[in-house]
Amino acid sequence: MNIHKKENNYSFKVLCFFTIVFFLAPLYLCAQVTSSIDTTSIKIGEQITYKIQVEADTTDLVVFPEGQTFMPLEMIESYKVDTTKVKARLKLIKRYGLTQFDSGSYTIPKQKIVIGTKTVFTDSLKVEVRAIAVDTTKQNLYDIKPMIEVEKASSDWWKYLLIGLLIAGLAGFLLYWLIWRKKPLTEEEEIALLPPYDRAKLALKKLDGSDYLQREELKDYYSELTFIIRKYLDEKVYDRALESTTDELVNRLHLLRDANKIELSTDDINNIETILKRADLVKFAKSAPDIELAKIDRNTIDLEIDQVRDALPELTEEQKLRNKQYEQEQAKKKKLEKILLTVAASILIMIATYVGFGLKYGFKYVADSIVGSDTKELLEGEWVQSDYGIPPISISTPIVLERVEMAKDTTQNTKISMFTYGNFSSPLYISLSTTKLSEDNETELDPLAVAEMQIKTFENNGTQNIIVKREQFITPNAAEGLKVYGTGSLPGEAAGEFKPMEYAVFVFTAKGVMQQITLIWNNQDDYTNQTVERIINSIELIKPKEE
Repeated sequence: MNIHKKENNYSFKVLCFFTIVFFLAPLYLCAQVTSSIDTTSIKIGEQITYKIQVEADTTDLVVFPEGQTFMPLEMIESYKVDTTKVKARLKLIKRYGLTQFDSGSYTIPKQKIVIGTKTVFTDSLKVEVRAIAVDTTKQNLYDIKPMIEVEKASSDWWKYLLIGLLIAGLAGFLLYWLIWRKKPLTEEEEIALLPPYDRAKLALKKLDGSDYLQREELKDYYSELTFIIRKYLDEKVYDRALESTTDELVNRLHLLRDANKIELSTDDINNIETILKRADLVKFAKSAPDIELAKIDRNTIDLEIDQVRDALPELTEEQKLRNKQYEQEQAKKKKLEKILLTVAASILIMIATYVGFGLKYGFKYVADSIVGSDTKELLEGEWVQSDYGIPPISISTPIVLERVEMAKDTTQNTKISMFTYGNFSSPLYISLSTTKLSEDNETELDPLAVAEMQIKTFENNGTQNIIVKREQFITPNAAEGLKVYGTGSLPGEAAGEFKPMEYAVFVFTAKGVMQQITLIWNNQDDYTNQTVERIINSIELIKPKEE
């Protein structure tokens, strides 16, 4: 009997042990994974650091969650895993940066952790996202100021005009100097312009100044001498005199004489033939005539040049007219060549200038500067820094905003002042309004509700595919407000046509007053994007001076 009792007690203890192990094993496993956040309450757009800590064996593979598994919170950054070895185990810490752009109470869902072959889930955590508390300073409210005339600053257009004139003047000077200027002629060019007779006489004088005879270089001497007479005959008598043999040239002279086209005597032709044949002997048969004979031949050629000139018939009026027309045609041809060269050089200068400025400033910018761009002129024009509304908002814009007359709301007893530029279909639309409640109404308006009303206005105007984002906005002078921004599609001029747009709405609220700035622009235009960025950076709320 006692033996059975002991066996039953032993069995009961074993059963209790396994029961405890069965229930405590998961607890032990859960104790390996912990999750926490650095704060449970944040403002819209602030970051939470979510931390997962895992203790595991060195042989276990640990897989942390990746991607947007923290919804409704958004993961904006995933940090590297910190690993620490504690005795025979590893301590792993994984951090995530989370945020939310809408106010409310949110729950971070359980996260799945894989440790070796086991799967563990973290605890869910609650986070409170607070709306932005906006207080634009406790400022007194005053009546709307009357419109004042803003004096436009002087423009620097004359500087650009002066630079353009200097560049054009330099280019014109280079074209004149290199193309149109009458350049001084070289000696060869001056000789080429002389009549054939004068050139032949000048060539003989240069031959006299040579030292061919002193060095007894008769071959070179006779080559020069015969070239002079052949060149003259080629230009004035027979246009193949340079390439003809001596016999061919002499026969041609006889034929011309017999045809009464040249009044040259037989003795003159014989003298020319004798010298040409002597020159052939010197050049090809290596004959060596006396130096004095060479001088006599030189004088004979000089005389025969005169005889040929006298033997040539006078030009008829028709020939003179034909020569004059030829000279005119040549002059026109040279002028046309200069014009074409000037046009080509001008085009080359313009291309080189465009490429140079394009490489420095960008080709689109240079093209827009030449052709003209409204948005570029808006960006680079004279900007105006001005205050609008009461309490005043200081803002810098490329053009003064125009006041819009608003109908008074007698039921709510509110005063609204509005200033605008452009419209929804313009490349840039600016709207600035100040709403002042009655003096006994100190209600602080909800900036988020105001922004949602503006989004509703977009929808009423046919805007589609509106993406809405929210974040806190702080001006350079530390005034806090709400910024609602995003993109959408505006209806175009044609039916069914839509064009992309980007918008930004800034709302500042205080007791009894609401200030709003709305910007809508074509985000496909770089100049407009730069204009909007400059406008946004200039927004400031002006604090009234304390009396």
